[in-house]
Amino acid sequence: MKATFASIASKANESIATVDRVLNDRPGVKDRTRTIVLQVAEKLGYFGPQSDGEAPTRMDFIIPAGGNSFVSLLRTHLIEELDAVKSVEGRVHLVDGFDEDALASKLLGLKGQTDAIGLIAIDHPNVSDAIQQLADGGIKIATMVSDIPRARTVGYVGIDNRAAGRLAGYLMGRFLPAKEAAKVAVLIGSNSYRGHEEREMGVRSILSREYSHLTVSSLHEINDDRHHAYEAVRQLLLADRPAAIYNTGSGNQGVARALKEMNVENDVVFVGHDLTSATRTMLLDGTMDAAIDQNPRVEAREVVKLLQSAVRGTREAEYPPRLQVIFKENLP
Repeated sequence: MKATFASIASKANESIATVDRVLNDRPGVKDRTRTIVLQVAEKLGYFGPQSDGEAPTRMDFIIPAGGNSFVSLLRTHLIEELDAVKSVEGRVHLVDGFDEDALASKLLGLKGQTDAIGLIAIDHPNVSDAIQQLADGGIKIATMVSDIPRARTVGYVGIDNRAAGRLAGYLMGRFLPAKEAAKVAVLIGSNSYRGHEEREMGVRSILSREYSHLTVSSLHEINDDRHHAYEAVRQLLLADRPAAIYNTGSGNQGVARALKEMNVENDVVFVGHDLTSATRTMLLDGTMDAAIDQNPRVEAREVVKLLQSAVRGTREAEYPPRLQVIFKENLP
C-alpha cells in the first residue's frame, strides 16, 4: 500500500500541510525540511517500489546492553528506521558496554556478513584495529553518540560532546549565584567513551574561563549505572555537599534518588543528559533542572542514511542532531 501524507508527516515529524506542500512542490518550506520529507517519502515507498535488480544493503548496529534509557530509545528508533527503509536489511546487536574485547569480537564476527556497521564505540586500540580490518575488507563503518577520531570510518553521527559539556557548565554558571564560590561535582559515565571525556573537558573549560568562582571539586566514574550514581552522590552529600551536579551520561535516576533521600533536591542544581521517561519525571518534579538532549530519532535516521550512501558511493545532505536544552517549561 502506498504511503499516505499522514504516515510521511508522522515519520518526518512535520505537519500534513507541510508534507502536502513538499510533495506537490509548493513554496513556503525550508530546504532542510523539504529534503527530510522527500527522504522519508522515498523510504516509505511513496514514489514506488525500488528496482528488483537492486540488492538490499546489509546493515548491522552494535550498541551497549543494559539499562541505559537513552540507548534503549536509540535501539527502538534504529529498529523503526530499518523497518521503514525498504532497501536495507538490518540487525541490532547488544554487547557489554564496557568490554572492548567483546565489542572487537562482535565486530570481527560480522566480517563477510554485512555491508555496513554502525556502533557506539569504545575508544580502545582493540576496537580501532577491528574497525581497520573490516574497513580493509570494504565494510563501511560509522560511529554514533561517541566517536573514535583515529578509526577508519565513513563518519560520525552524534552531537558535539565537548560543546555539550560547555553548555552544561554555562547552565550551572547561570543557575548558581554570581561570583559566589561554590563546588561542582561531575559524574562521568565511563572513561571508555570518548564522548563522556569530551563532556568533562567541556564543562571544565567553560567553568575555568567564564565562571572561575565555580570549582570542579570531585569526579566520579559511575559506569552509566544508577546504583553507582546513587552511592556516589550520597557520599558526596554526606561529606561536602556540592552546589551543583553534572552527570555526563546515564544513571540519572540514582542521582535523583540520593538528592530526594537527603531532602536537597530543591537546593542542589542538577544538570543531566537526554530526554527519557525518567528524566521527564525529574524535570516535572523539579529534581533535575535541565536535560541536554541529542534526539535519538534523528541519530537513527542520519546514521542509516550515512551508511547507505557510503555503500552506494553517493553523498547526501547531512542533518546531524543538534543540542537542545529541555526544561520543565518546554517539555515536548
